[in-house]
Formats: sequence, C-alpha cells, structure tokens
Amino acid sequence: MKLQWSGQEIVPAPKSVVWTFVNDPGEVAQCLPDLIEAKTLDAHTFEALVAVNVGPVRGKFKFKIALEPQPDEANIKMKISGGGFGSVVDLLASAVIADNGNGTTTLDWTGTASMRGPVATIGGRVIDAQAERVIGTTFANVKARVATAGAV
Repeated sequence: MKLQWSGQEIVPAPKSVVWTFVNDPGEVAQCLPDLIEAKTLDAHTFEALVAVNVGPVRGKFKFKIALEPQPDEANIKMKISGGGFGSVVDLLASAVIADNGNGTTTLDWTGTASMRGPVATIGGRVIDAQAERVIGTTFANVKARVATAGAV
C-alpha cells in the first residue's frame, strides 16, 4: 500500500533556528508522538521506538530515521524505515524551508509511504487518519520545541 501527504507549516522562528533544529536528530526524535525511546546513531541518524495503534494493530514499531540536509540549507530530506509485528514501513519525506522575513519560517513538505504486512491490510482510510494525527502532532511538537530553542 502506498500513501502520499503534503502540506505547509509556518514555524514561529527564523530560518537559521529552524534549519539547525531539523538537522539535530535528538531534537527531531523528541517531536515524534508516542515516542518510547530514541537513540542517536550519528550526526544525522537516529533510531526510534514508538507505540503504534492503528485499527487492530497495536504494539511497538522500531524505525531508523536518516536526516539528509541539502547543501543549499533550504531543503531537507528524511528517510524512515522499519516496522514491527511483521509490518514494514518505508517513508520518504522532504521539506523546502523558506524564510518569511518576519521572524517566521515556512516548511512546504511532502511525504510518501510504502507499507507491507498487517498494517497495510487495515485500509487506507484508517491508516490515513492515523498518519494525519501523527503528522499534525509532530509539527505541533516541532513548533513548540523550536520556539523554546529559539528563546534560549
């Protein structure tokens, strides 16, 4: 099963603060909803153990997440792979990061996920609703943490 999402988020911080934040695996990991545990592997990679509750599938999924900042400091890509309970999830995401000139930054983002196993059999609507919750919560956490990081 393949799903796609896209959107735009306004982050209440200058681009330099947002850029630094989205390149820090420790910061990004703390924005994941239902995070149980995170381990930074290197400057751009971490593992995350998260609680998953999608329809009848409940448990813990382990993901490896690689942040791939682009040299222009205006684009970042992210690769997420992993799963649990016989399910595999691969996600490719990217964001264009633009300074709005008023102390805020815009993230225009896209994501494409491929799923196999029991999670994929649940159905697109259920998975899409859960994905929307995870995406919304993640960006709300990013905004809150970036605002705190920018104030320090």
